[in-house]
Amino acid sequence: MTYERRNKGTCSVMTKVELNPDHTIESVEVLGGCNGNLKGICQLLKGMKAEDAIERMKGTLCGSKPTSCPDQIAQNLKKALEEMRESDNFKGDSATKRTIFQKFRNYFS
Repeated sequence: MTYERRNKGTCSVMTKVELNPDHTIESVEVLGGCNGNLKGICQLLKGMKAEDAIERMKGTLCGSKPTSCPDQIAQNLKKALEEMRESDNFKGDSATKRTIFQKFRNYFS
């Protein structure tokens, strides 16, 4: 599945992540930022488990900024995993989906 999220507090403005069902990283693209460095990081991430990439990059700082492009990639990977898990949790039989849909429809009616 592909996930896009705006970056905050960095020169790069957006990260696009494609994850496989087993949480391996298929691809990462970053818009803006230090072009060569980010291309290298994105190449290194291919095939890595998202959880491992998050652990390695989270909390990395850029100068006096409270974040960095690698930190933003880690945050975006974390969000992508959360969305993937939520999506997996929604997978169920048709009766369950109809019940959930009906509850939402009743709530907004």
